[in-house]
Amino acid sequence: MTILTKTQARQFILAKQGLLGSYRFSRKDGAYAYIRQAGCIQYDPVDVCGKNAELTLQSRVEGFRKTMLEDLLYRDRLLVDYVDKELSIWPTEDWPYFYPFRERSRIHGEGFPGLAGLEREALAYIRSNGPVSGDTLPIGGEIFWHSSMHWSGNWHKKSKAARSVLEQLYTDGTLIIHHKNGSRKFYDLAERYLDPALLEAAPPYEDENELLGWRVLRRIGAVGLLWDKNSPALLGINIKADRRRQVLSALETSGAILPIQIDGIKTLFYYRCEDDPLMQDVIRERLDRKPRMEFLAPLDPMLWDKAMIAALWGFRYSWEIYTPADKRKYGYYTLPILWGEQLIGRIETVADGKNHILRVKNIWFEPGVSPAADIREQLCGTLNRFSEFNGCTSVEGIPDDPL
Repeated sequence: MTILTKTQARQFILAKQGLLGSYRFSRKDGAYAYIRQAGCIQYDPVDVCGKNAELTLQSRVEGFRKTMLEDLLYRDRLLVDYVDKELSIWPTEDWPYFYPFRERSRIHGEGFPGLAGLEREALAYIRSNGPVSGDTLPIGGEIFWHSSMHWSGNWHKKSKAARSVLEQLYTDGTLIIHHKNGSRKFYDLAERYLDPALLEAAPPYEDENELLGWRVLRRIGAVGLLWDKNSPALLGINIKADRRRQVLSALETSGAILPIQIDGIKTLFYYRCEDDPLMQDVIRERLDRKPRMEFLAPLDPMLWDKAMIAALWGFRYSWEIYTPADKRKYGYYTLPILWGEQLIGRIETVADGKNHILRVKNIWFEPGVSPAADIREQLCGTLNRFSEFNGCTSVEGIPDDPL
């Protein structure tokens, strides 16, 4: 079995992610191509300097603008918002694979008294009036309800009826998100926007084992390399150690994945067979290794398994958004800084949309990283690009002596 050095493993992951060398992804078509490669990217509504999905794309898609993701979701309908790895964005073409999620939601919804009648009322209104949000649907009162698949509703008290019925119909697959106004979701009938053949397609797998294999293979492709551990990269897939090993073995036997060892790490890693030409380029030193500086999203697919990142890069990243301020080591919304093949630090910025200023609150470099002239030059250029991505015209607050 081939044994990679950690340097080679890092190069492979970065090249797979489109974060090393010249940009592989460009503009709207590139954004769509990357999401198809990753399978899904995580959605989070917090917008300090861009939402997580937007931040994921700006780091590897040349010329990316936030409106491009909106177009792919709500104009082109090539992407949908739905559950996968928590709340996610994934290609519409994968709709048939998520049949079990929708079926589970429908069965779950049958357990809430009065919900079926509200569903009929909501659907009749939407058919006559078009897209609605929880604030514009004329259904009052509260009901006992909570979602079957994400943190919406309440388990021990009532929730607003209008929002509850819309969320239920959304997880059923009857409604899709028509558009968003900030973080407020507007829903409309899925049948108005998605191909009937797609909506009526039979599940494209024979049994649960095949579906599980598809989901695990997808996550391996999202990261590039994944080890045989209880990885957060598999979040949302209900799989324990013995079952995971069975799935990995079946995928290897079928020729979908290849095993590989990394020097100094006992655990076996896997990558997709379709990525073997890239692996051979890494081993034979044929990669385009032109260094770039990028700011990575907190929930970037490359960072899904933080323990693996620590093992390969020696970089320990924690998203401290939910950490009390007095217990944070860094900042509320820090982004890892990638320079070439190394994660060299963190940056905290805030986009002041009113004044069109990107404010740099702080920069923390890793121990042993000296902010020499080349790093400072790259940092200024990257901040200018990041400022433009956030609709800002200037950058303020670059510290003279970063921490």
